[in-house]
Amino acid sequence: MPKPPPPPSDPPISRVFSALGDPTRLHLVHRLVERSPLSVSELGQGLPVTRQGVTKHLEVLEEVGLVSARKQGRERLYTLEETPLRQAREFLAAISAGWDRALTRLREHVEED
Repeated sequence: MPKPPPPPSDPPISRVFSALGDPTRLHLVHRLVERSPLSVSELGQGLPVTRQGVTKHLEVLEEVGLVSARKQGRERLYTLEETPLRQAREFLAAISAGWDRALTRLREHVEED
């Protein structure tokens, strides 16, 4: 059975998954999927997190390349970056394909008996 490709290392895919593992950050990413770019205020609407808290979560997402920011006047506007999400999807797809092959082998083995 071929091994799944090694995880991308820039940034390490584990850091991307870690960043997405926080419910608040996952919510921010979801908002950016729906509409982008958004300001910190727009991203924080309805969240039980202060503006400063939202900013800290966005900094984590920015460190792993999931979002980028540009200054517009006094605001920073955040945009979702596709590459880390695509890499994560490809990595999970490779793992899923490996599981599919393993389950096929198991089924064939059981059906032989």
